[in-house]
Amino acid sequence: MSEIEINIGLSNPKTPTNVGVVIRAANCFQANAVFYTGERYDRALRFYTDTQDTVSTTSLTEVNCLLENVPKDAKVVCVELVEGAIPLPEYDHPNNAFYIFGPEDGTLSQEMIDSADSVVYIPTIGCLNVAMAVNVVLYDRLAKSGYSIASNELICQSRNINNRVRVKPELINTF
Repeated sequence: MSEIEINIGLSNPKTPTNVGVVIRAANCFQANAVFYTGERYDRALRFYTDTQDTVSTTSLTEVNCLLENVPKDAKVVCVELVEGAIPLPEYDHPNNAFYIFGPEDGTLSQEMIDSADSVVYIPTIGCLNVAMAVNVVLYDRLAKSGYSIASNELICQSRNINNRVRVKPELINTF
């Protein structure tokens, strides 16, 4: 079995808010790094949104070309609403994946789509913003992996410090 590695590529992301949410998702779902192209994010960086300082644990790197920065042995998976793409519920994720997402107000180039090992889409009515799409894809990957990290210990480590709510004992279902 090959090493599991998850990387995310953002093609010219539109807003710093979405990049902040992508970084947070990458951290929550244990992705290795986020790469991005374009100038819009850097221009809008003053609207810093990474409230959990996840950029200190998840790499965020500006690159000129996502295809020139595909991590070693990674399969390129473009996530885009394009004809002929595989519906996400039917997709088997590779262990080592570089997920590339298009901008909200545009699309990935034909060259990018043609260079992909797989092209998938999230079957929704309308399109999701890039941050939501990243969350859905990473959750789908986790749900299909068979890898379970679910536990009360995880809940206690992950929740907000102001959250001390519990389920009544008679309602608790064990895993």
